[in-house]
Amino acid sequence: MKIPFSYVFRNLWTRKVTTLLTAGGMALVVFVFAAVLMLDAGLRHTLVSTGSFDNAILLRQSSQTEIQSSVYRDQASLIETLPDVARDAGGNPQVSKEVLVIAQIRKAGGGKPQNVVVRGLPPMGVKLRPQVKLTAGRMFRVGSSEIVVGRGIAENFESVDVGQSLRFAGREWTVVGHFDAGKSGFDSEIWGDVEQMMQAFKRSTYSSVIVKLQDPGAFPRLQQHINDDQRLILDAKPEPSFYEEQSKSLSTFISILGITLSVIFSIGAMIGAMITMYAAVANRTGEIGTLRALGFRRSSILAAFLTESVLLALVGGAAGLLIASCLQAFTITTMNWQSFSQLSFGFYLTPGIVAKTMVFSVIMGLVGGFLPSVQAARLEIVDSLRAA
Repeated sequence: MKIPFSYVFRNLWTRKVTTLLTAGGMALVVFVFAAVLMLDAGLRHTLVSTGSFDNAILLRQSSQTEIQSSVYRDQASLIETLPDVARDAGGNPQVSKEVLVIAQIRKAGGGKPQNVVVRGLPPMGVKLRPQVKLTAGRMFRVGSSEIVVGRGIAENFESVDVGQSLRFAGREWTVVGHFDAGKSGFDSEIWGDVEQMMQAFKRSTYSSVIVKLQDPGAFPRLQQHINDDQRLILDAKPEPSFYEEQSKSLSTFISILGITLSVIFSIGAMIGAMITMYAAVANRTGEIGTLRALGFRRSSILAAFLTESVLLALVGGAAGLLIASCLQAFTITTMNWQSFSQLSFGFYLTPGIVAKTMVFSVIMGLVGGFLPSVQAARLEIVDSLRAA
């Protein structure tokens, strides 16, 4: 004979204060756990969404980042002749020869100068990023010392309003526009004309070449052409794969730190749940004896108290997840260890994170309530009734 679920719910309801305190402790742990997963997901979403499956990025062989890479001008010209490169209506190859460098810009509010990514690109490079939309001003002009800044730069750094000037690489650069890159990594970049950037930073080679493919299935053919040509000592990668690799170091650090904190906090939460359930068993000894006398088995008592603990954990988990979901309104800026520059990204909640969080809550409830439930199930009928 099974104990009705209403009995479990009633016991939690009659102990409102204890239930709320225990659930609150679990909610705090779940909040930390969910926030870490959301932060990691936000980082991956920001960097992976930077790339397009229609584009491939070409770097010097063995280069892990664009900063480490160098592509010679003659190599870049050869890439334009490859048969799998898409061409526009005028027959021009859809190839963007780009340079990526680092400049120091002062943080807003009188903060210290921080490294930011400066990307030099031609007009074709802008066309290959359709997710980038101007939100203020206009795009930079070719051959000029004009720049446009991403949303993350505009919100967090000084002297980046439209019409203002920034000084780096020994030159004054006029901000002529702001752009929104749809919460991708480009939001943390400054863009300008590639030839002007190369002159200012004294660069004779490009950092990378971005190629739009004739179709997504053309990448293996492009890669084979590059491997067959001894003049092209380059590695080709789909853009999303490249940017996903850029997130690995920071993602690993966030995951390890967050999971460690979650485990430490969860131990405290499980101890709190255990104390609550032990107190419930002590206060309801006579009630347990009565249930046993009415014919309920030990397994039913065990299941009832374990269900009570899990339900308590689910209440806390739902509350913690609800609070964590509010973090999606915030954006943080930190150092990207791959490029050693500032990167802005936010918290990102996915169905997978919701599922993992609730499973984590159930596990806390099971572990925290198991021993008290076993104690309740092992009580003898006579001893329980006598204690009452």
